[in-house]
Order: sequence, then C-alpha cells, then structure tokens
Amino acid sequence: MTQRYHIAIKDLPADERPRERLARYGPGMLSTAELLAIILRTGTRQESAIHVAQRLLGDLGTVREIVTAGVDQLSRVRGIGPAKAIEIKAALELGRRLLSLSSDDLPVVRDPADVMRLLGGELSQEVQEHFKVVLLDSKNQVRKVVTATIGTLNASLVHPREVFRQAITSACNSVILAHNHPSGDPTPSREDLAVTKQLSEAGAILGIEVLDHVIVGGGRYLSMKQRGLM
Repeated sequence: MTQRYHIAIKDLPADERPRERLARYGPGMLSTAELLAIILRTGTRQESAIHVAQRLLGDLGTVREIVTAGVDQLSRVRGIGPAKAIEIKAALELGRRLLSLSSDDLPVVRDPADVMRLLGGELSQEVQEHFKVVLLDSKNQVRKVVTATIGTLNASLVHPREVFRQAITSACNSVILAHNHPSGDPTPSREDLAVTKQLSEAGAILGIEVLDHVIVGGGRYLSMKQRGLM
C-alpha cells in the first residue's frame, strides 16, 4: 500500500507553525484549518493536526456546518474523537457568544487604570515582553486586543505594519499600546520611547490615534501619556 507523505507540525519551520504564527501575526492572519489545528492541538500518528483540521473542513464543508454539527457527528471524523469534538464545540460557542454581545457589553477604556484592569493580570505573569495593541472604536470601547510581538522591544521588532494591520481591517478609531517589563520596573526605556514615537507618527499618517502606551511591571503600571512622554 502506498504510504502518504505527511509533515508533523513540530517539523515545520517555527514561522510556519500555527501557534507561532498566531502569536506573531494575530489570529486574523491564520487560515480556518490553522485555527482549528490549534484547538485540536494534536493529530494522529499518520497526520498532523493541520491535516485533521483540513479533513474536518472537507468532510463537513464550512465552519457553519461545523458550528451546527453535534458532538457525535464531529466525533465520527477520523482523528477527532469525543474529547476533541467537545473542545471544538466549546471554542465555537465562545465565539458565538462574543458575536451576540451588544455594544453595551464591550469594555470601555477611559484611563490607564482601565488598561491595567484589562491586561495587567495577563501581562504581569509573562516572563518575556509581550507587546499588545488595544483596538478601540469611536466610543473607546474595546473591539479587540492583539499581540503584535513577543520578545525584547525595539523599533525594528515592532513594525507599524504589524501593529496597525488589524486596526485598519477592523476600522478602529484609535489604539492603546501596552507591554510588560518582566524585571518588575515599569520605567520606560529608550527603546520604549523610540517605539512609541515611531508608532504615534505612523498612526497619525493612517488616521488612527495612539492614545497611550501603558507599561506594566511588578503589579504596577506607568502611562506614558500621563507622564508627558508622548
């Protein structure tokens, strides 16, 4: 019998793996199969999670059919099984509930303390620097929070293209930048100041105002806007 040729996700270059691509570029840049592969986590001995996800889409047709399919129907797809079927249904239900939120349910950012409440818990736990972009509408309601980059912050790593891509596609009115200092000291570095200046200028050209850059460290935060640093 002819053996099929498959490449495991762990054997792919790092910048082609779904998890790494999502962390670097955001979920909007991934295919439906890649997003499903992240939910599935693992494939089978013969197929990667991406191949299983592709077959799931091939068997059922579209995401809409996956949403309406029951756990039993999903479980019958080779490589899925009851546990993964339940995880898929749970993830899709969260998405459905998000879409059903009214504008009154969306969090509003009025000041840096709101940014800390929104992201402080998550950022304080990270051992690497995570650079977040909070996308806001005209009422300062949070439409989305995206991770622009992970790693030491510098102007070459945080490119305006990565920061503003989803802000443009989401038709956002403004953004707030936020990142953590694993050292625990939220004092901005020279790199922080340079990145903020670069992104503020890029946002002005695009018509997307950068309202603030909040730095989190050691359970504290610093607003560059409040400090007059932008």
